[in-house]
Amino acid sequence: MSSTIAAISTPQAAGGIGVIRISGDDAIAIASRVFRSKAGHRLEDMPGYRATLGVVEANGEAVDEAVCLIFRAPRSYTGEDVAELSCHGGLFVLQRVLRAVFEAGAEPAGPGEFTRRAFLNGKMDLTEAEGVMGIISAQGEQAAKAALNTLDGALSRKISGICRSVVEVCAALSAWVDYPDEDIEEMSEDEIEEKLTGAKAELEKLLSRFDAGQAITEGVNTAIVGKPNVGKSTLMNMLTGYNRSIVTKVAGTTRDVVEETVRLGDVVLRLADTAGIHDTKDEVESIGVNMAKEKLERSSLILAVFDSSREIDEEDEKILGYCKGKNCIAIINKSDLEEKLDESRLGGFVEASVKISAENGSGYDELKEAVEKMLGTDKLDPSAAMLTTERQRRAAVKAAECLDEALSALKCGMTLDAVNVSADCAVQALLELTGEKASDAVVDEVFRNFCVGK
Repeated sequence: MSSTIAAISTPQAAGGIGVIRISGDDAIAIASRVFRSKAGHRLEDMPGYRATLGVVEANGEAVDEAVCLIFRAPRSYTGEDVAELSCHGGLFVLQRVLRAVFEAGAEPAGPGEFTRRAFLNGKMDLTEAEGVMGIISAQGEQAAKAALNTLDGALSRKISGICRSVVEVCAALSAWVDYPDEDIEEMSEDEIEEKLTGAKAELEKLLSRFDAGQAITEGVNTAIVGKPNVGKSTLMNMLTGYNRSIVTKVAGTTRDVVEETVRLGDVVLRLADTAGIHDTKDEVESIGVNMAKEKLERSSLILAVFDSSREIDEEDEKILGYCKGKNCIAIINKSDLEEKLDESRLGGFVEASVKISAENGSGYDELKEAVEKMLGTDKLDPSAAMLTTERQRRAAVKAAECLDEALSALKCGMTLDAVNVSADCAVQALLELTGEKASDAVVDEVFRNFCVGK
C-alpha cells in the first residue's frame, strides 16, 4: 500500500480558487473525513470523474465551502485514487484545509511527487514528466509549444524509434554470438552499418537543435560588455523595460554585475550588465572589471556595446579580442548621434552587428532578429521532437558515442560481439533518457526542481 500524500496544487497567492490534491490508496477515505457533501453523497460511493458541492470541516467546525472532485485509479493523473478539494483561494483558508487533510491521515507531498507517482505508475515517461515542468516554467509561446509537444510524447516516440532500430541490431548480433550453429537468418554488415548510421544521424539531429531549444525553454546566459560609458546599462534598461541599472554620464557607474532575466521575442536571456572593461588602478573598479571578464568567458551569448559617436580605440580592440570565437553581437549604440565608428573594424571579431539607440529604443527589432538568428531559434520548429534538458542531452551524447564506437568496431573488422557491446551501451543510454531503465539518482535529478503540488 502506498502512502497518501497531499499538497496545495495552485500558486501560494490569493486567488479565486485554490486546489488541494490528495493522492494514494486512502485519498478518498481521507477526503471523506474532512468533506461533507451538501447533497448527501458518500465520496466512497462516487465513481471517478464526479464532483459534488459541500463543506470542508475541521474539528467539527466549517472551514470553507468547496467542490470535491473524485478520480479513480488508474484513470487519474498519478494512476492512484485522487481527490481534489477546490476551495476559495485565500491563503489562510487553504492552509487550514490542508492542515485538516494532514490531521485526517495524509502526508505532505514532496516537490514533484504527484508527477513522480505518475511516472512510477506508467502514466508518463521521464521526458514527458520534464515536459510538465517545461509547461509550468514556459516564458514564451515557442517554449510553451515545445513543452506541450514533449508532454504529448514527441521526444519519447523519436527516441523509441531510434532505440528499436539499434535493438534490432543487438538482437541479430546476440543470436549469432549465442547460437552460432543455429540456422538463423543473418543481418549483413551493410544492414548493420545502415541501421547504426541512421540511428546516429537521428541523434545528431536532436543534438544539433539542443542549444536553440535551450534558448527558448531554459534561457541563455548573456553578458553585456563594453568599455565605460558606451551605454551598457541603458541597453539593460531597454531590454528589461524599466530602470534596472543605474545610468549616469559618469564613466564607471556600474561597478558590480547587475543580473535580470528578460524575454526578447521567444528567446529568454539571462542578462548580466557588467562593469566597463578598461585599465584602472582603482581597487574597487578592478574587482568589477575582473568580474566582467569572468562573466564574458562563461556566457553563451555576448552583447558587446560600442559607442557609435566615437572611433574604435585600444580598449575597444581589447574587448573585441576577448569576444573573438564566441557567440557575439556587436551593439553599435547611440545611432542617433553623428557616426564616427568604422564598422568594418569589427569584422573578424564578431559574427553580427546591430545599430541601436538604447536611449530611445530604436533598433530593438533588429537586435531581436540578430539574436534569434545567432541562436538558431529563427528556424526552430517547436512541434519537432526536441531535447529540452541537460539530462536528456547527456544521455543522447552517450548513445551517439556508443554508436560511433560500434561503427568503428565494425569498420575495423573487430568481432561482432565487440560491436554488440557498444550497440547495447547505446540502447542503455536511450532507455535511461526515457526512464525505462533509469536509476533512482536519475529519477531524483528529474524531480528535484519540480514545485510542490505538481
